[in-house]
Amino acid sequence: MAAGTTRVRIPGSSGRVHPVRVLGDPVLREPCAPVTAFDADLARLVEDMFATMYAEDGVGLAANQIGVPLRVFVHDCPDDEDVRHLGAVVNPVLVEADGVTVTGEEGCLSVPGVRAGTPRPDRAVVEGYDPAGRPLRVEGTGFFARCLLHETGHLDGGLFLDGLTGLRRRRALRAVRRAGLPAA
Repeated sequence: MAAGTTRVRIPGSSGRVHPVRVLGDPVLREPCAPVTAFDADLARLVEDMFATMYAEDGVGLAANQIGVPLRVFVHDCPDDEDVRHLGAVVNPVLVEADGVTVTGEEGCLSVPGVRAGTPRPDRAVVEGYDPAGRPLRVEGTGFFARCLLHETGHLDGGLFLDGLTGLRRRRALRAVRRAGLPAA
């Protein structure tokens, strides 16, 4: 490395890829417990979550998706202006979800092969902590708001399928059956 050059650490580069839990696994349907220790174990979990998210080509991942029932999610997600949002949120609380409701295609690493037009507010604000325990407020619009809502929903035991109604829900559930997944 040249003198004066700083090394940028890439999230997940030292993490271990975990299998992603899929629809039917009970850990996906239970509310997650708050994190109480901001320590090396949490740092390792976050690193593993980034590694897993990148290995699966995701833009977000909640801890319960790898079988850890703690309130943590990671994201590397663009907004509608293609601005990259990268981070980890510990003990997130959704404090605002507003703006116009937009129906956009959504999928989930835990529901592989299934995508559906899912209505979500166009703006979301999440408050929590970074992995070092510092307070944090994350605001997103457009696609990034969708990501914040999706991942926070996972930590409450939800899946994007829960927000579908009518024909969209019937089509998504048909796709779930075709994919050989258990009923939502």
